[in-house]
Amino acid sequence: MTDTAREPGVPDHRSAGRYLWWLVTSQRGRVAAGASYGSLWMTGLMLPPYVLSRAIDEGLAPGRMPALIGWTAVLLAVGVLNAWLGIMRHRTMTRVRMDATFRTVRAIVAHTLRLGAALPRKATAGEVVTIGIGDVGVISQTLTMTGPGVGAVLAYVVVAVLLLAVSPLLAVVVLLGVPLLAVLVGPLLGRLQGVETRYRERQSGLAARLTDLVGGLRVLGGLGGKEVFADRYRRESQALRSEGYRVGSVTSWIQALGVGLPTLFLAAVTWLAARMAAQGTITVGELVAVYGYAAALVVPVSFFIEGGYDLTRGLVAARRVVRFLDLEPDSADGRRTAAAAQDAPEAASVLRDPASGVEVVPGLLTALAATRPAESAAVVDRLGRFADSAATWGALRLDEIALSRIRDRILVADNEADLFAGTLREVVGGRQDRTEEAIDRAVRAALAEDIVRGLPDGLDSVVEAQGRNLSGGQRQRLRLVRALLADPEVLLAVEPTSAVDAHTEAGIAARLHSARAGRTTVVTSTSPLLLDRADLVYFLVDGKVTAAGSHRELLAGQPGYRRLVSRGEDGTEGGAEVAVTEEAAR
Repeated sequence: MTDTAREPGVPDHRSAGRYLWWLVTSQRGRVAAGASYGSLWMTGLMLPPYVLSRAIDEGLAPGRMPALIGWTAVLLAVGVLNAWLGIMRHRTMTRVRMDATFRTVRAIVAHTLRLGAALPRKATAGEVVTIGIGDVGVISQTLTMTGPGVGAVLAYVVVAVLLLAVSPLLAVVVLLGVPLLAVLVGPLLGRLQGVETRYRERQSGLAARLTDLVGGLRVLGGLGGKEVFADRYRRESQALRSEGYRVGSVTSWIQALGVGLPTLFLAAVTWLAARMAAQGTITVGELVAVYGYAAALVVPVSFFIEGGYDLTRGLVAARRVVRFLDLEPDSADGRRTAAAAQDAPEAASVLRDPASGVEVVPGLLTALAATRPAESAAVVDRLGRFADSAATWGALRLDEIALSRIRDRILVADNEADLFAGTLREVVGGRQDRTEEAIDRAVRAALAEDIVRGLPDGLDSVVEAQGRNLSGGQRQRLRLVRALLADPEVLLAVEPTSAVDAHTEAGIAARLHSARAGRTTVVTSTSPLLLDRADLVYFLVDGKVTAAGSHRELLAGQPGYRRLVSRGEDGTEGGAEVAVTEEAAR
């Protein structure tokens, strides 16, 4: 799978059928080999009855031992050859299915990365999980049709030709009987597509509910809402089970018919051939051959029915994948024709947000204090290009600059950013290997030394997904360590100290200013300890800049700002705050 591991290609998501066809054409050589092996293997199943009839009519019946031994040897050779073909068919089709699986997974992952911050607003976690675990396997199974499915058609034609040499009546029965079997199963396949679609939708919703339940278990426990949420999950689970019973009912009929109808067909052909042999129309050897042809034909007929079943389920699964791939990010890179040609400013430049009036001057620590935290967070989203806006960087609009350039130089550190499972070193290191000295500096700047010391193996200690084995304050400081370690040209941090105590917050404020000296940093906060360390503070009311200046200037001249940062008390103990800050910094 080395080709898929490098690059999955551009998926055709115009429709479910086109997506399945893209998976086929993406591995033409392998699919062609699988179809060849499948066709030869399936056709080879029809040869033993013919060879056996020759051995009876030319060797056993007339008592000619050399002819009997010769045809027996041929029968053995055909069996060995067919066994080898079966092995090669299975190996090749396994590779075809695995390629389709990995190709779909990589396409989903790549599109997930393109969606970025827009993903939670456009798709639930349950939907992504359902696609990645269930739909991917169903789609890959559908590609089995390209191997034995093609061979089944060819074997059907070969049997018809062989029977034509024995009896035109038997050939007509086979030619008409097999399509009749498909017609009988057809309505069930249509019904299966409907119930399968409903089942997949409910399964996705339930997976999303479970993800929410596990992720918010601590909060639900604190609020006493676990039982309410569990009852809701229980009801939805029972509804999914009922839908699953409907899918199972239809599936059981299809699978029963897939076994039963070919058997009835075999019985009908054998009965007709036996009557013809009794009447002397065909020889005993030809009777054995007809029985063998009909028995061997059970395999391709079953593949016809199973292929229809797999295709029906595959289209349902592919439709979900296509719907996911159709999602567009909020700010698509290259949306405009000239966007791909635009590069970011070479030198450090001012970031401007016309919607709020905020201007971020390079090299300064800028703070945004808003009456509602969501308003300052919205400014950060616009400046970090996680939301459509007319924000500019230097003389260029952000949405005219290649998104990759922005991501390389501007980092948005969200207070709720994910912490992935791994060692502490991996969690804070990100996608690059970091030196011990760099990690130590970032840990100290975020006042996170106690976290490293408190874990059993220090930086090599295991951190669970989302930092579940850490407290809220510890998780927040690790996010800050990760952001500082990335050392971006522009750091936009949303409420970086909201979950820590005042003493820790004061230390972080002092060390953050020192660690980011000469670099552009923006923080959103209403904490006087952090605001006092900022070079420039913007006071936002209703999302607009009302005043700008130092923390002390705003305290003296803006009553609204004073009430905001003093938590509703008119006045502030600025000297005490500075003293606490300096003590923590030491």
